[in-house]
Amino acid sequence: MGLNLIDFFDKGVEIDPDRPCLVGLDESRSYGEAQRASYRIANALIAAGVTPETRAAVLSHNGIRAFECVLGALRAGCTWVPVNARNATEETIYVLAHTDAEVLFYSAAFDAQIDGILARCPRITLTVCVDGAGAQGRPAFEDWIAGASEARPEVWVPGEALATLACSGGTTGHPKGVMTSHQTWAHRIAETRLRLAHPRPIHLVAAPMTHGAGAGALEMMSMGATHIILPGFESGAVIDAIGRHGVTHMYLPPTALYRLMAHPDAEAGRFESLRYVTCAGAPVSPERMKEALSLFGAAMHTGFGSTEIGTSACWYTGEALLDAMRRGDEARLLSCGRPTGQARMEIMDDEGAILPPGTAGEIAVRSYSNASGYYKNPEETARSFRDGWFFTGDVGFKDEAGWLYISDRKKDMIISGGLNIYPSEIEHVLMANRAVQDCAVIGVPDDDWGESVKAVIELKPGATTSEEELVAACRAVLAGYKVPRSFEFWDEIPRSPVGKVLKRAIRDRFWRHRVRAV
Repeated sequence: MGLNLIDFFDKGVEIDPDRPCLVGLDESRSYGEAQRASYRIANALIAAGVTPETRAAVLSHNGIRAFECVLGALRAGCTWVPVNARNATEETIYVLAHTDAEVLFYSAAFDAQIDGILARCPRITLTVCVDGAGAQGRPAFEDWIAGASEARPEVWVPGEALATLACSGGTTGHPKGVMTSHQTWAHRIAETRLRLAHPRPIHLVAAPMTHGAGAGALEMMSMGATHIILPGFESGAVIDAIGRHGVTHMYLPPTALYRLMAHPDAEAGRFESLRYVTCAGAPVSPERMKEALSLFGAAMHTGFGSTEIGTSACWYTGEALLDAMRRGDEARLLSCGRPTGQARMEIMDDEGAILPPGTAGEIAVRSYSNASGYYKNPEETARSFRDGWFFTGDVGFKDEAGWLYISDRKKDMIISGGLNIYPSEIEHVLMANRAVQDCAVIGVPDDDWGESVKAVIELKPGATTSEEELVAACRAVLAGYKVPRSFEFWDEIPRSPVGKVLKRAIRDRFWRHRVRAV
């Protein structure tokens, strides 16, 4: 019973097989062409012996062939394992080994790494180079697929079977394999069709296809969306692509949004086609949100989601954001919206009791869009997936009207002199300084207080500010114990491959010689 994830792509084909589906820098595929390519890839995989739920990974930067391999793997009944091309080799090896990947499509850009990867991932028995001759005689895509039938293979797997096994960002430790079924994807697609409705969507894939941009592409294919694919994020190329292609939909993590807004061509950009610019993945400060609203108007949206709960369990429309800005409601601009119609969201204490409005606790989500658990990790699954709820690890509260506010990651909390300090509150103040590109507030060792508050600052190119100026801004709005005791200015703050600030890596620089990291 039910549809598999690939069936929703076929719905897009039914809308218009001649409509462009995948548009790259110098080539494109219509929906009909992409469908036929998926038939051949699936048939070649089946001939090679794959069975339903075989783990198939694609190691490539954004590209047409990479998307076609994902579609072909899904059509063969495989489970897609997304592997971010920006990962360090060690993390790629961890992801492939942890997920028990058996098939690996890879780009020639990774030829130098592939021997080392395969040596430590012995379960991988099929490797195909998608864009050239394979290293060490491994098959190139065109040779491997030669002779594969273009007939539609009929492979069906149960709704509870895994469609994707995507590893979480790993900002607080090893990535966890998030198990997401075909049935769960069906609910996410239904929610996306309601939330991002448009008669002819044109979707820009500039962020990695292994994260929010790729999930959005899979969800929007059922709408017949055209996907404009950039190899990676570069502000000037994004600005040009929006105007050139009449982009209507775009997802960017906050770091990418900030860089786009700082680009000298941003003010002159042709953004009139945009209807949905979604920024999620980390809280956006009110000052940065005002900049975004000034640039994109009502097209600017935000929300709250994750690999475990889907692209947006909580949603904040552009019109509501503009209304808050016009009214000068700084508090409301800190919100990430209200739960969508398909999700229930509550604030809970450590025992799982629901807390009243205005009281901070862990954000928990109940939805048909929730993932099934963590692969080969029963302890973390038991902690995070309880009684139908997913406990996000994020601390926040809801106001009386049901608007959600994120205070911080539970593990990021600083305890100084017995007082709990949430870094994001301080980071919002620092981000209001127009010279600051990004920042991270952490707790560092302090013999008297246990931890003291430190701010690590990344400035915009050519911009300047001072520690004194930042301290003054903090003292104006924060309690004294929350004001950073020390500052450091770094050329670049470390980030994960999907653009999230790696507080773990920052903390390690200050705690590495301590017996305890707290």
